[in-house]
Amino acid sequence: MGRLFGTDGVRGVANSQLTPDLALRLGRAAAIELGSGGRSPRVVIGRDTRASGPMLQAALAAGVMSAGAEVVDAGVLPTPAVAFWVTTLGASAGAVISASHNPFPDNGIKFFGGDGYKLADDQELRIEQLVDSAGPGAEPGGIGVLSDAGDLYVNHALEALEGRSLAGLRVVLDCSHGAAFRTSPEAFRRAGAELKVINADPDGVNINARCGSQDLGGLVAQVRAAGADLGLAHDGDADRVIAVDEQGREVDGDGLIASLAIELKEAGRLAGNLVVSTVMANLGFRRAMAAAGIDLVETPVGDRYVLERMRRGRASIGGEQSGHVIFSDFSTTGDGLITGLRVAGLMAASGRKLSDLAAVVERFPQVLLNVRVGDAEAAGASEELAQAVQKAQEQLGETGRVLVRPSGTEPLVRVMVEAQDLDTASFVAEELAALIREQTV
Repeated sequence: MGRLFGTDGVRGVANSQLTPDLALRLGRAAAIELGSGGRSPRVVIGRDTRASGPMLQAALAAGVMSAGAEVVDAGVLPTPAVAFWVTTLGASAGAVISASHNPFPDNGIKFFGGDGYKLADDQELRIEQLVDSAGPGAEPGGIGVLSDAGDLYVNHALEALEGRSLAGLRVVLDCSHGAAFRTSPEAFRRAGAELKVINADPDGVNINARCGSQDLGGLVAQVRAAGADLGLAHDGDADRVIAVDEQGREVDGDGLIASLAIELKEAGRLAGNLVVSTVMANLGFRRAMAAAGIDLVETPVGDRYVLERMRRGRASIGGEQSGHVIFSDFSTTGDGLITGLRVAGLMAASGRKLSDLAAVVERFPQVLLNVRVGDAEAAGASEELAQAVQKAQEQLGETGRVLVRPSGTEPLVRVMVEAQDLDTASFVAEELAALIREQTV
């Protein structure tokens, strides 16, 4: 068996690569590995809106119960809400059935420990080792339903506003037909925003389909048509958010983190004067943090790596360009709702437009190409490719950057190039992508 876990759990095509049998064995293994340590042997399980979710949830729950643990069924719920409920209930673990921003046919399973944080590599490895060897326990566990899961999570998320009202702020919210289709609109309405909601009618197959954080076209059009102050787009499990300013221009995680980190610094609340981001952060973000006198630490791609470094440095805020933003005072994982509320709250309290707040990051042109391959790890480890990357970086010097890495969630090699002008970035990225395609034919 090859390695099951990628950068964000186990993913694959539902009922083909990620089968009910595998889900059952994962549930049993996770319950055995995570159910010890003195905590209540309970596992909170939530899912997004994919049609394959109930099937995989039933199988995962069966595996958990076969190991003697209790299941708490949270139903359709955002990923950060599951993490919240794990700690609230004092459960031993949590599991989310979702493939996040991936298209409908995919699904995934990711776990949280009893502390509400994503698992470390060694924990995932031990679960993998148990998948094919662990048998059922002596006595099966039971299952209960968490009927108020969404309402109490919304109460928790609203605490991130710290008493600020969003009255008078015009917001368009794109729920991507995903897990936040109830919770995020409820939170913004209760906060007083003038709200227009789009893509909040899941049918099991329309999740992430030409909407949400992966396709901002509809949101941009709605923001411009409504004369809105702010647009926000979730992905399928709502652990991320991408914003659109009042002019319809995208503000990604770099712009959001920079604005919010500077606010914390000016208020004397930026713990350790530290922000944590990943190697994908734009050069403009790096320069903005330096200009603000904020220390920046970079990690590999993946919000769990960001969080691990945040915990070591006791940082207040960190995240990814993709829109995963973590506020350690309010959440143990990326939370698109809390991030959106914090951005809206900053706008309401300061009276400033998002375009003004995000202007602190003067973005370098960045080109990102995804090259589909058979074996992403092997393609990304090519020596010829490594030499080509080194040569390109030497040519760009300090005015650009090259990053090539295999995806941890899809059979892709991601090529990212930044340069002072778009033509140069595009040329270098296309050359590297062509080399990858030639090597994988």
